[in-house]
Amino acid sequence: MTAKGRRSGAPQRIAVNIHPTSAVRGGVDVARARARLAADTLERYGASPEIFVTERKGHARELTRAALARGVDVVAAWGGDGTVNEVGSALAFTDTPLAIVPAGSGNGLARELGISRRPVRALEDAIGGATRRIDVGEISGHLFINLAGFGFDAHIAREFAASGRRGLARYAWLTLEHLARYRSATYTIDTSGTAAGRRTIEALLVCIANSRQFGNGAIIAPDAVVDDGALNLVVVGARPVWRVLRDMPALFRGRVTSVPGVWSLPLTETRVSAEGPLLFHVDGEPVSGGTTASARVHAGALSIRVPRPSPRVPPR
Repeated sequence: MTAKGRRSGAPQRIAVNIHPTSAVRGGVDVARARARLAADTLERYGASPEIFVTERKGHARELTRAALARGVDVVAAWGGDGTVNEVGSALAFTDTPLAIVPAGSGNGLARELGISRRPVRALEDAIGGATRRIDVGEISGHLFINLAGFGFDAHIAREFAASGRRGLARYAWLTLEHLARYRSATYTIDTSGTAAGRRTIEALLVCIANSRQFGNGAIIAPDAVVDDGALNLVVVGARPVWRVLRDMPALFRGRVTSVPGVWSLPLTETRVSAEGPLLFHVDGEPVSGGTTASARVHAGALSIRVPRPSPRVPPR
């Protein structure tokens, strides 16, 4: 089908939103180098690129909405889960696909979808990859593409954002630094329409997942599927530090829901409340809310470019 705003046979118009970085490698500004690589790669494959470097929080969302108004064929997010969220949120409920060039600390959604961490390969898939529709979550008016959550991971998301430094090493250090002194909160979780019903529980974290992982192979919701029309609720009950550290390997083996004190179920909507104001995150971006937050799924709301399956070679 011919994309809206493009003549049949005309080059694909691909807008690329690049998250800036302060890093300088060998005297070359990384954002400028990425912009050149994106333009060269897309032009080499016959596409018509529009390259932008974001300047502030929310800018990628604004740029994506403007690209939609111009009728581009694909919008790519070159950055981490926060950049993917901004671009994907603007593309949700449209037919224009999101493409991902992973460059974040976790890259949870990109890993889940098998998108290459090599920029050239990811850009090639932006042009010629398969198009797949996936679900999108919503919590208190904020859309999320990968996952959202309350508790310890939301606390670390806030600390990570406030630190002004990025990278996996910084995230891991903050996690270890705050683990010993973090105090679990008590949440009331209403899952009416499921066997769990309504529960009040002291929890280390409450995750509402569209895909399986935080990123870097940490699988918090082993049963989550991005296009099944449901979200997966995962609740990790309060526990001492030594138990968190003991249970950590299960997170990377995809077995966290078999750990005592962890429960999980699929759902299409839920409500979470607490006595005090809730802190939650959407795709790693912290949000402060009221004492109640409602979450729901939007089935098949986002079109996304993913690698094409390798052709199967018939046995001889």
